[in-house]
Amino acid sequence: MKITKSQIVATALDLLNEIGLDALTTRKLAERLGVQQPTLYWHFATRTALLAALNAEILARGPQSPVPKPGDDWQSFLTRNGLGFRAALLAYRDGARIHAGAPVGAADPAAFEMQLRFLVAQGLSLETALYLGTAIERFTTGCVLNEQAGEAEPQDDIGEDFPMAAEARALMRRGGAEAAYRQGLRLLLDGADLTMDS
Repeated sequence: MKITKSQIVATALDLLNEIGLDALTTRKLAERLGVQQPTLYWHFATRTALLAALNAEILARGPQSPVPKPGDDWQSFLTRNGLGFRAALLAYRDGARIHAGAPVGAADPAAFEMQLRFLVAQGLSLETALYLGTAIERFTTGCVLNEQAGEAEPQDDIGEDFPMAAEARALMRRGGAEAAYRQGLRLLLDGADLTMDS
C-alpha cells in the first residue's frame, strides 16, 4: 500500500488525540495505517522529523493569523496571533509538548519576514519585534503545557493570615486559564509599548 506524508501526518494526529504523545509510536502508527513500520521511514527518517511535521500541521490547521490584516495595529495583530496560537495548541492532545519539542526556527520564513517588516513599520525595533514574538510564543506554550498537564486548581485553605494571597487565588479560580492567558499577554504587550515611549 502506497501512502503519502500527508496521510501519515493526518493519521498520527488522530492517534495523538486518542492515546497521547507518550504512547504514540511508529509501530502503532504503522498498524493504524496498515503498513510495515519501515514504510514510515521513507517519509520520516526519525521520530523528531515526524513530530516536526505534526507541529507544522497543528499550526497550519489553527486559527492564528501569520500575517497582519488590513487595518491592524501591532497590538491587535499580536493579540489575535497569540490567541490563535493558543487555540491551535489546545486543539490537539499534547499540542504544546509537540510544539515545545519541535526544531527552533520559523516554519514559514516568508510569513516571518512579513511579520517583522510590519512590526518594524509600526515603530518597534527589529530587536523588540523579535524578542516580543519569542516571549509571546514561549509564554503561550508554557500556559498550554500547564493546561494540558491538568494544572491543579488554586487551593482554598491558605488561612486568614494571608488575605491577599487568598484573594489572588480566588481571582485565578474565577477567571480560569483563558482569562489568565489574556491578562498575561496584555502585560507583555503593554511592556513592549512602554519601551517604544522611552
